[in-house]
Parts: sequence; C-alpha cells; structure tokens
Amino acid sequence: MTHILARIIASKRQELAAARQRRPARELEAALADAPPVRDFLAPLAAPGPIKLIAEVKKASPSKGVIRDDFDPVAIARIYGEHGASCLSVLTDAPFFQGDLQYLREIRHAVTLPLLRKDFILDRYQLLEARVAGADAVLLIAECLTPDALRQLHAEALALGMTPLVEFYRPENLGPVQRAGARLIGVNNRDLTSFHTDLQHTIRMREHIPPDCTLVGESGIHSREDALLLERAGVDAILVGEHLMASRDIGAAVRNLLGTD
Repeated sequence: MTHILARIIASKRQELAAARQRRPARELEAALADAPPVRDFLAPLAAPGPIKLIAEVKKASPSKGVIRDDFDPVAIARIYGEHGASCLSVLTDAPFFQGDLQYLREIRHAVTLPLLRKDFILDRYQLLEARVAGADAVLLIAECLTPDALRQLHAEALALGMTPLVEFYRPENLGPVQRAGARLIGVNNRDLTSFHTDLQHTIRMREHIPPDCTLVGESGIHSREDALLLERAGVDAILVGEHLMASRDIGAAVRNLLGTD
C-alpha cells in the first residue's frame, strides 16, 4: 500500500469510528426504508453505441490540490446531465478531496442521472450511508481491500440494490476482482505509488477482462483523442473528473470528449 493510500485509509478508519458515534448503523438501517429509489447505474454504461461518460463532481485531489475554485456541485451536476454524461460520480471524501456526502444528497434531488459514491469504502457502514443518501452505485478499490473484504462488500452493495464499480490498478488484483463477481470493472490508469498515469494501461488490461463485463477506463483522460483511443480498444465507458473540472466551459468539455460538438 502506498504512503498516500495508507494515510487515506488510516484517516478513513478514524472517520468511520466518529460517524458510528454520531449515527449508529441501526439508525442507517432504519432509514433505508425512506431512501430514494435505486436508479440503474450499469445499464446506461453497458448500452450499445459510442463510449459512455461517467462525469465526476470533484473539487480537489491530493496530487493537484484545489481543481476548481468556483465549485457548485449541484450546478456542475446539472451541466454534466445537460451535455451528455450517462452517469455521475460524486467525491465524498473530505480530508483529501474536499468532498462531502451532502453533495451527493443535494445532487440526487437535482438530477435524474444515476449516481456513484466515490470514496474509500472499507465497511458496510459506508454502503448504508451511500444508499440512504441516494447513491445508486459505489466504488470498491481492490488495492484498499483484502480479497475476502472485496467479495463481501461487493455482495453487500448488491443486496442493498446498488451497483459496485470495482476498480483495480495492479494486474494481480484482477483475479480477486473477478472472483468477487464484478460485472462493472474499472481500470485506474494512475499508479497510486508514483501518480504516474499511462492511458495504455486500460488497453493492456482489456484483453484480460471478460467481454461480458462492462469496462471503465479511469484517470488520465483529457481529450477526444484519448476517448477514441479507448473506445477503439473496446472500452465501454470513461470516468473523467479532473479534466472536466479544470475546464473553463464544463459543458463544452463534455461535448468535446463525447464528440457531440
């Protein structure tokens, strides 16, 4: 585990302990009955046609700092929806990404697109938080979890009605991802040990991922050419945050990526 990833996970465990003190899991379980209906996150990405976009609401990152100063998560989510995104990803980690679960709640009331809670999920408690807040999907990162924990969280997310997007970087983690039963698989092009990004990483992994799984390329996607490169390699969808958030005209950046200008 990398230094930054170790720091994030240590912070997340402290955050989880504090959250349980504020709101026990039994209260979240009870609140599930009033959670917004689940929207299908997988179907729009698996549909035939050109490469699909999961557009990310992301204020900051550990490597870049603040990406967008004029950050209005609801306004950004609406722009994404109006200009062709298929799904949305919402960063909810506060200490390292300046995210908040409240952003997801607010976005849920403002848009009709399916929503992914993007965070460092370590425990079922976070799945409950996500579903109660209105998430339709959650990110599970293989590099953060043991194979057993990954399999268990994958099953628990499905039981709550959500779609797990299971991400990996290291090729040796593809086995645990597949054994967990993942149908929506993300390949992170960024090496979290060095922050080096290589778009070819997703392309190299494509041949090892079963064709009946939906594949998402993540990180390092900055142009229409990048999107086309992945589309031609058989990648189904892209998850893009930093490039869109740093763009002066977010809507134009979405249309450019999708080739709909």
